[in-house]
Amino acid sequence: MIIADWKPLPELLAFLEGHQRVLLAGCATCVAECAAGGEKEVETLAPLLRMGTAQAGAPVEILTRTVERQCEWELVEDLAQTVSEVDAVMSLACGIGVQTMAQRYADLPVYPGVNTTSLALRTEPGIWETRCAACGDCVLGETFGLCPVSRCAKSILNGPCGGSRSDGMCEIEQDTPCVWQLILDRAARRGGLERLADLRPAKDWTGSNHFGPIRMVKKDHRP
Repeated sequence: MIIADWKPLPELLAFLEGHQRVLLAGCATCVAECAAGGEKEVETLAPLLRMGTAQAGAPVEILTRTVERQCEWELVEDLAQTVSEVDAVMSLACGIGVQTMAQRYADLPVYPGVNTTSLALRTEPGIWETRCAACGDCVLGETFGLCPVSRCAKSILNGPCGGSRSDGMCEIEQDTPCVWQLILDRAARRGGLERLADLRPAKDWTGSNHFGPIRMVKKDHRP
């Protein structure tokens, strides 16, 4: 899932300067799961924005709506009537949802309410950890389902760096298990340690977002 967190309140209030009526739009999927942008978070943030703008001497009316996803045209279309009644939108969706809203409602400013951080897994209540870097060249089939790109502080592909602690924790992120220790342990349990002896060539990063825009086309899905 994509995870995100609220932008600092002063930054959000700065977005609202000069506006009279703003829609605070929530997204009931990923950002709801990570407690950043679902209906509950919308209804929590809205009074903070109302109070902050009032204290600044320029109160802003905050309308609230939450849709299932802001990354799909059909669903953001449900906001059309409300958007027509405001002079700006603040979206609590991830960066994809914000861009979808900004394209659909291009005549209005659409502000991001959260910082999108990573693709992650909820490992226990209240904790989300990065599990995928969306690198475009997946190695999970060779590393027993554990990603060294996102879970190793150095993104090392061919075994541990030698700096992990005796208790199996990372030398850099000291409260984080060394992912290569986890890979070795899992490989041993499955009787596959010899598979890790093969060196992986330099990674192909051309499919990652580090090389600019990515566009995937599936012809059998096209009209």
